Order: sequence, then structure tokens, then C-alpha cells
Amino acid sequence: MSSSEESPQASPFSSLDPQSLESMDQKDLAELYETLENLKGNKSSIYQPYPKQLDFHAMGSEKRFRCLMAANQVGKTYCAGMETSYHLQGIYPDFWKGRRFLVAPRAWAGGPNSEHVRDNLQRILFGPPGEEGTGTIPGHAIIKIERSRGIKNAIDYALIRHSSGGNSYIKFKSYDQETDAWSGDTLTFIWFDEEPPEDKWQEGITRTNTGDNGTPGFIYMTMTPLLGMTKIARRFHPRPATIDAGIVQMGLRDALHYSEDDIRQITEAYPEHERRARVLGFPQLGEGAVFSFDLDDITCEPVTNVPWWLTIGGIDFGWDHPAAAAELKWDRDGDILYVTRIFRQRKAKTAEIASVLRSWGADIPWAWPHDGYVHDRQSGKSVSELFREEGLAMLENHATFPDGSMGLEAGILEMNNRFATGRLKISKNCLSVIEEIQTYHRKNGRIVKEDDDAISAVRYAMMMRRFGRLPVPPQPPRISGGPAYDPFHVKQ
Repeated sequence: MSSSEESPQASPFSSLDPQSLESMDQKDLAELYETLENLKGNKSSIYQPYPKQLDFHAMGSEKRFRCLMAANQVGKTYCAGMETSYHLQGIYPDFWKGRRFLVAPRAWAGGPNSEHVRDNLQRILFGPPGEEGTGTIPGHAIIKIERSRGIKNAIDYALIRHSSGGNSYIKFKSYDQETDAWSGDTLTFIWFDEEPPEDKWQEGITRTNTGDNGTPGFIYMTMTPLLGMTKIARRFHPRPATIDAGIVQMGLRDALHYSEDDIRQITEAYPEHERRARVLGFPQLGEGAVFSFDLDDITCEPVTNVPWWLTIGGIDFGWDHPAAAAELKWDRDGDILYVTRIFRQRKAKTAEIASVLRSWGADIPWAWPHDGYVHDRQSGKSVSELFREEGLAMLENHATFPDGSMGLEAGILEMNNRFATGRLKISKNCLSVIEEIQTYHRKNGRIVKEDDDAISAVRYAMMMRRFGRLPVPPQPPRISGGPAYDPFHVKQ
């Protein structure tokens, strides 16, 4: 198994073995070697993408920002290198469903430092130093290569022959350059290999705003998310932050050249806290995830209402960070809590939140945190009182355990114990809390209190489940202007 990002890719000759070669006559061998030599400078003709790579390419037809968030050694850089060569040449394979360029594009390709760019991006696109034309861009398409003055064997920029008759332009950048070096050009697309700093990402957006004949260009990024839940990672994971962004996640099992034994050996070779990123392609979570359960084990299909289950709600107040609310149903017989509804919204006004929660049921008691005692500057009333005036059945006091404690770690411990024993289940339609569970993590032994609004709402409701109520039965119909109708009363 090669350490190169280039090697894990199927080819028409992957089934050849020494025995089959020995059985071939001299003429067949000569034809095979001639074919291989011709393909050496035209790798696009033997590129057979895996399903996840196909998804990534196709996503380019509708998303301006794309991320292939992948494990190590699954072919992520090679995948983007193939796409880059297609765009620069304007020649696309039959399977192509992604974006196409009818005119020659201007592009940048960037990585963490100059050595990374030379040894990875440049090598995949052009081939090793001295063998330019053996990468994903064939030699006959290369018009000019301009060398960099600072790094040995590094390429500064190149001109590539485009099918339209024009010349495409590709320039290499590194993240350790000053921000000024990332300004001043108008580009059709940018390829980031590994996660860039926030300032380079923002410059990339600016450079591509009008780069495709007056319409926005695009950015694609290939990364193994070893830096954790950074601002860049949160743009894509666990769900894209904007409608024009898309993510494809690719783990070792999505790279079909690995056997189960390969995957086991590779997994065991990494420290446990790195396996999430290096094996699965999910952002590394510092020292580890707070909730380390398989989602299939802690989620369930939406539950139907059971009349004797208690209902309790939890609210986490917010403005700059989202406000969140959760509805829980408590099956007291089995001591099982079901998260049935979730609300989460940034900069939502009190009336807007209350309107949504009233629609869930006017009789739901609402648990709330200690900061609900904070007084609003304009009205002089506490936050919990403002919600009470909006018609919500706010509990009298803030959320605590029965013994009066309210510690975060105690709440998380109970959630973990309930998840482990099947006594806390989340409806699959409660996406906000499911997303937060996937990224909730510790740093230096302490829980990182970020993006946990829905989790907090669930925790407050769980802590105060003893105040849950039975649902109010539907009222019998009334006859306008007359007494209430009683179906059990028969007039004699």
C-alpha cells in the first residue's frame, strides 16, 4: 500500500497479477507496455472515481463552495487534482456531471506551505520535478511553466491549453504567505488543499466573486479535519451553513481499495483521539467527543403521543448565539425520555419564540436556566417573566436536579448514562440536537461550551422532568349559545 495520495485509485489494469503477465506472449506484453506508456501522460483516461468522489464532482454544478472532508489516504487530493486538470483543459470525461468551463479559466491552488504545495498539488497536477507532463495535466496541454524563485523545483504558475483555444492560468499559493499575496486578482476558481486560515478563505471568496464571466466563480476544498471544529469546518460540518455550500464526507470504507484488515490495522495505528479525523473524515474533537455513541443507537423514529406519558419542555435563552427549545416525553414506566421536538434560531425575538412554542401546546411546562433571572434593560422584567407574559407555562424556578444542584458535568453524565442504557432517545427529525451531539467535545479536560444550545434545552428539560404534565384532553364540542355538550348525559 503506497503512502501517496495518488495510488488509491482503481485503474483498468488493477486486476493484472504476475501470473497473468507470465501467461502473455511477447506481442501482448509489448502492446500492454505501449498502452501504459501512452497513459503515463494522460491520467484522466484511467481515472475511475469512487462514488463519494463522483458526488463531490457533481456537486460543483450547483454549489459555489464545496468541501471534500476526508480521511487520510483516500485519494482526496488526487480527486481534486483530476477536476482541476479538466477545468484547465476544458475537456471532461463521459461521467462528468459537474460544472464546465467553455472559456479558459484563471485559477489558484493553495496549501499550508510551499513544500506541501510542491510535493502534493504540483506533483499531482504536473508530475515530479523533471517529469512535468506525467501528472493529471498531460504534457501536450502544457504551454508554459514559470518556476518559483524561492523554493527549489517549485512552480510559480503555468499556462495550459484550453479546448476553447485560449490559455488557462494556474498559480500556486501557500497559506504562510502574507494576506497581501492573496489579493489583487480576479479568479474563476480556487482549490484549497487542507484547511486555510480564515483570512485566506475570505480572500478566496473576494477573488472569485465575479470570476466566471461576470458570475461568481467557485471554491473547492479537500481536507482531513485535524484542526477540529474551526470556523472553516463549521461552514460545512455537520451541515452547510449556507445554501450555496455543500459537503461530501469520505472515510476509509469509501475508498474501495482498502480491505477490512487494512482498515483495522490503520485504525489501530492512530491515537484514539485522531481516529475520528484520520479514519472517518470527521473533525477531530480535541481530547474526544462528549457523546461517543453511534447515532443509530441514540435516535429513533418520531414517536406517537401516548396519553399517560408526561410532557416537559426546556428553553435555552439566546440572541447572538441561537435560542433553543426542546420538547420531551417521559415514559415513567420505563423511565425513558424521548426528545420529540426541537427549535433553534439565532436572533429570534421573545414573541417569535413564544409563538412557535405555543403551537406545540399551551399546557407544556417550560424549564429554563439560571440566566432567566437576568432583567431586560428596556422593560426591567426578567427574561423568564417576559416569556411567561407571552403565554408560556414557565416553571416557577430555574432548572435544578431534585437535590437543588445544577452542574453541567452532572447533567452531561446523566445524558451519557441514559444514552448508554437506552433511556434517552432523540427523534430523527430533531436535526439541530443531532448535529450538536456530533460536534460536542472537550478541550484540556473541560467541555467546550459552543454550539450546544439544543443540547442545553434538552438537559434543562431532563433535569426538571419531575414537573412534567399529562397532556390536556381535547374539550368536548360546544353548541353555540347553549350549554356544553356532554356525551355521557342522556336526557330522560
